[in-house]
Amino acid sequence: MKYKNWIGGNWVDAKSGRTFQSISPADNSDILGEFPFSEKQDVNAAVEAADKAFHDWSHIPSPRRGELLFAVGELLKGRKEELAKIMTREMGKVLNEARGDVQEAIDMAYYVGGEGRRLLGYVTPSELPNKTCYAIRRPVGRVALITPWNFPIAVPSWKIFPALIAGNTIVWKPAQDTPRIAYEFSRVFEEAGIPKGVFNLLFGFGREAGQALVEHAKIDMISFTGSVDVGRHIYEMGAKKINHVHLELGGKNPILVMEDAGLELAADAILWSAFGTTGQRCTACSRLIVVESVHDPLIAILVKKAKKLKLGNGLNADVEIGPVINKTQLKSIHDYVELGIKEGAKLEIGGKIATEGDLAKGTFYMPTIFTGVTPEMRIFQEEIFGPVLTVSKAKGYEHAIELANDTQFGLSSAIFTRNVYTAQRAIDDLEAGITYINYGTTGAEVHLPFGGVKNTGNGGREAGQAAIEQYSEWKTVYIDYSGHLQKAQGID
Repeated sequence: MKYKNWIGGNWVDAKSGRTFQSISPADNSDILGEFPFSEKQDVNAAVEAADKAFHDWSHIPSPRRGELLFAVGELLKGRKEELAKIMTREMGKVLNEARGDVQEAIDMAYYVGGEGRRLLGYVTPSELPNKTCYAIRRPVGRVALITPWNFPIAVPSWKIFPALIAGNTIVWKPAQDTPRIAYEFSRVFEEAGIPKGVFNLLFGFGREAGQALVEHAKIDMISFTGSVDVGRHIYEMGAKKINHVHLELGGKNPILVMEDAGLELAADAILWSAFGTTGQRCTACSRLIVVESVHDPLIAILVKKAKKLKLGNGLNADVEIGPVINKTQLKSIHDYVELGIKEGAKLEIGGKIATEGDLAKGTFYMPTIFTGVTPEMRIFQEEIFGPVLTVSKAKGYEHAIELANDTQFGLSSAIFTRNVYTAQRAIDDLEAGITYINYGTTGAEVHLPFGGVKNTGNGGREAGQAAIEQYSEWKTVYIDYSGHLQKAQGID
């Protein structure tokens, strides 16, 4: 089936007529559709539609905008299973995880919809008599949203809903690997009755559609989730126009296991964090740091459990790990594994492209665990974005923290310990935007800020009230009812 862009409330082809296909990573013969290959002309049309709709949308009271998000949430709830199955076909995550992806968008719709009645400003006393001072939130304007394939409904919802509730209009370019689920998500907004031009959808690739969108003179803000290199490029382009730029970039997230940890609990959490979504999460645990006294018994448990994990098509109920997203990523993962072997790390399990039986139809990689990994190795430092876990020994707490913080990233982190003093110290000492105690590195909730430090981003946060801050600007108001000119700062 051939799908279209959604611009100004109409479904339209790319002006060039060019298209591309969406291919299932679990079965490369499964084509999910043909999509517009958008370029600069299509971007111009979408941005003009967003510009035209901005005035009216920004003047609708935010509680009314919230009602539309509630309607979106209800529609998503009714289509949850259908959307989850399409997502599993298109990007590979197992069906239960895909359901969670959709549920996160449902939760975000309800949460952000409620924030429509709480776009809080503040009132403060004036230094002068008969004068009122307050500050309110106003929308940024026309917002470009560029989202990844690994959470193709959840991550867009983190951006779309706060942007809309704050009164912005949007142009959304989803990842080229997951256009079908983006189409289905957009149909929900159409069904909910969003005004024409407020929400615009552009399919395509970064070099053509993404670049033109970021460069467009009428775009006031850019929100991007993806790689550090692309994020840095977008930041530079945004700076030239003095745009608002929000970046959510990479991770190299550590789990620390102390000598007093419950090893069975830690192992279950590590496996889920490292191999859930086939390791294709920005919050995935890719570095395990274990104190020496429990290193060997923990590795034995991990390897035993990892051997039992079943790979396959995520639509099958007994499958625990799906494919990686495409052949390019499959090669990149395997290149890192070969590099790790050359660097001297010990391969405990995995390290192979899976080609047995039906796995040959797709892009599958065996869950992989390296031990003996040290900080100078590239597999310790660089984001692999696949089912590869590196393990490093620590001499004690201080050394474990040193290893954990030895990275350019700072998104998520976790520590397993029964000692409340150690846990509290780790909260202060771990250089990350998120820290879990006796839990893995994944599992963010929509009402709390999500984001990181260092090269993980540029200081902003998704989700929670912090998300509203990203998509709004402060306006300060002074009302003088004294009846004569009063000068501030004590000027006579």
